[in-house]
Amino acid sequence: MTVRRTPGSGSAVGVSMRHVLTLALVVVVAVLAAGCGSKKPMTTAEWANGVCSAVGTWKDSLTSAAEPLKSGNVSKDSLQTAANDVKSATDTLQSDLKDLGKPNTQAGQQAQDEINTLTSELQTDVDTIKSAAEGASGVSGISSAVTTATTTVSTMKAQVSSTVTSLKQLDAKGELNTAFKQADSCQQLTSGG
Repeated sequence: MTVRRTPGSGSAVGVSMRHVLTLALVVVVAVLAAGCGSKKPMTTAEWANGVCSAVGTWKDSLTSAAEPLKSGNVSKDSLQTAANDVKSATDTLQSDLKDLGKPNTQAGQQAQDEINTLTSELQTDVDTIKSAAEGASGVSGISSAVTTATTTVSTMKAQVSSTVTSLKQLDAKGELNTAFKQADSCQQLTSGG
């Protein structure tokens, strides 16, 4: 999916290429790791980088999916398309996070539990948006569904941000917090990049 930006918000090509290159690198590393007899464990920094990369891509996709809903002239078809795009972006995020597994720290299982809780919440949110879009009819029904969708997207973003914050604070040694601070994609995520 191409990342669409509003004028003045940065280079869509640069952002899109960065995400494509990051995704390509992750796929290459995953393929190489799967082909090896013994898989080298992922470092905590690599895990944090993977989380932030997946979240950054998801947030960009969500922003793009929700953009047509802000026009004020929303049809049933554009509402359905937005709902499908949100579902697709969220399915990809859930898959990416699942593929990362748990970080190699004492708090690894807690981190995995946080991710599992998040993916469950996001699935409920996606179902809410899809249900609102499918049930919308007439101008007032579509308007109500748009309100539900935009409110739910905001909730989803807050849930993801809250989970990332929780992940940083899980272990007493601060290993996850350090990993999130060191990971390039996490720095871009917190700076809005």
